[in-house]
Amino acid sequence: MELRTRAVHVVNEPLGDGSRPLSVPLVQSSAFAFDSAEELAAAMAGPDGRYVYGRRGNPTVRSLEQTLAGLEGGAGAIAFASGMGAISGVLLALLRPGDRVIAQRCLYGGTFSVLSDLAERYGIEVVYVSGDDVAAFEEAAVHPAARVLVLETIANPTGQVADLPGLLAAARRLGVTSVVDNSLASPVLCRPLELGADVVVHSATKYLAGHSDVLAGAAVFANDGLRRRVWPRTVELGACADPFAAWLVLRGIPTLPLRMREHCANAAALAELLRVHPRVTAVHYPWQPSHPSYDHARKVLSGGGGLLSFELDGGRAAGRALVERVRIGRLALSLGGVETLLTHPASTSHRELDGAALAEAGIAPGLVRMSVGIEAVDDLWADLEQALA
Repeated sequence: MELRTRAVHVVNEPLGDGSRPLSVPLVQSSAFAFDSAEELAAAMAGPDGRYVYGRRGNPTVRSLEQTLAGLEGGAGAIAFASGMGAISGVLLALLRPGDRVIAQRCLYGGTFSVLSDLAERYGIEVVYVSGDDVAAFEEAAVHPAARVLVLETIANPTGQVADLPGLLAAARRLGVTSVVDNSLASPVLCRPLELGADVVVHSATKYLAGHSDVLAGAAVFANDGLRRRVWPRTVELGACADPFAAWLVLRGIPTLPLRMREHCANAAALAELLRVHPRVTAVHYPWQPSHPSYDHARKVLSGGGGLLSFELDGGRAAGRALVERVRIGRLALSLGGVETLLTHPASTSHRELDGAALAEAGIAPGLVRMSVGIEAVDDLWADLEQALA
């Protein structure tokens, strides 16, 4: 079946009496009772047994895990309390002191912080390479301590799209476990496991849930052995997903393909209009031929995504003024919801960086990040026009 059909028909276990609820039941229980100590002990053996305790498994959470594994084409999944919980849980399970991580240079700030902390605390060596330089990765990976490659499908906020086919093939050949953050693309636009990734992580808070009302994350695995290796760390860290959070993500998934279609269409239209506006000096959107990642984007994505950024000729003051003057778009840090959100990184998320540090991160002082929602695109453009004026 096509993905949009599978998204509607999320995994939902029958009740046992021959009937099946249309909506996945919310099982808001922290523990489960048994008739014998032997049954309870047997249930604690692994991630797929009977339910024992909420940190080890829950029926609603398992429905989400099985649904996401199906959408990404994986052997199994683990649901986490947040996207950062998924990233941290996977890296802590895969790495040991002295290991080497090769990471895409243009990386989400939270992931960068985790890698920096691992380097400081445990002597993990982190080598950063360009997301489109396979040779640089191979040079860094030909090392006895090389263990993990960390990539993103679409980087935030520059829109860089990594050379996933080339990098993942090289990682597989060199025995390096690859982890790809697919939050900004979702399985609608890209399924990295089909391109050779070992693990795909998501901030399910973003497009998967899509309504700015839940914190959740997930990791999907190409093989079940890897999932079983990571699962005990999830239990130990306590980073498991809450049943209600899992239920909210499951509620959002059936409309994911429809929402992504509108996100992509609106973002592409606004990117083109912004490109020719006299106050805008640059637009960063991977579906535009002028973007450095355009060729990679066309190979690995089925759409440009809902995130774009653009630079204003007035620098920091202009960027800050614009995000304060929009009326439909909201000034907020998250992304991937049905509503349009804008941020000015130089005065918010990256406010502590000076001009040189901003330039090194690829963030111009006047850059504005826009998570494009599903509103009418004419209304969004009118809002931007009045703010730009």
